Amino acid sequence: MGKKYIFNQLLLVTIFLVFVISGCATHLQNRDILYQTSTINALLEGVYDGNLDYKSLKQHGNFGIGTFEELDGEMIGFDGKFYQIKADGTAYPASDSKKTPFAVVTFFESDKSVSLGKVDDYKQLGQLLDSNFPTKNIFYAIRIDGNFKYIKTRSVPKQNKPYIRLVDVVKNQPTFEFRNVDGTIVGYWCPSYAEGVNVPGYHFHFLTKDKKSGGHLLECQMENVKAEIDYTSNFYMELPNNTDFYKVDLGKDKKNELGKVEK
Repeated sequence: MGKKYIFNQLLLVTIFLVFVISGCATHLQNRDILYQTSTINALLEGVYDGNLDYKSLKQHGNFGIGTFEELDGEMIGFDGKFYQIKADGTAYPASDSKKTPFAVVTFFESDKSVSLGKVDDYKQLGQLLDSNFPTKNIFYAIRIDGNFKYIKTRSVPKQNKPYIRLVDVVKNQPTFEFRNVDGTIVGYWCPSYAEGVNVPGYHFHFLTKDKKSGGHLLECQMENVKAEIDYTSNFYMELPNNTDFYKVDLGKDKKNELGKVEK
């Protein structure tokens, strides 16, 4: 075997390793991605079968919100830990084997820290956060920690087939109220062009500091709390591979239904 042949083989191996290492480095650096499984309109239409387990979901982010298979409660995740808040308002650590029909996650890295003064309601919270966005054309992950004067949340009960639409589920949703409670609000702001895919505007979930209760945020009052904002310019969506998703009509205007579900 000639020296030239050996040299060429070593050169090929070296080039291959350079490409592999470069690819891995690019993948590790590109963590600023909003990852989503399924669409909000599919959830509104009652596509509740899980399509991704939480072990796999954690590969795409350590921070997020969503739900569970059969619409079994609200999901909130931060600092790499995910929780399931069931219909009685109680929070449980979410096992890796559980599945989700809809979730949104990212690797949270704060780009801006904001001290919020007096916040009288959910609407004012949105207005204060709006003023800290450099543009309305990208996505934002938001985390708010502190003591909250008032929090109102809801969760959703587990469903059985044939599934009813989400707007009908929330007609009888259990709600929970907290006063002077320590905890964390987690959520996203999505641009208006995300309509049908995600929730345009704000979508928040809440978890108490002791990790025992929380839910989908409906109303809030707070003062002198800290908000962290992660600017997110990349979006990746993975769609379910199941019959219910394939057959559902996702072309309907769901704006009014979504408003009822969110509020």
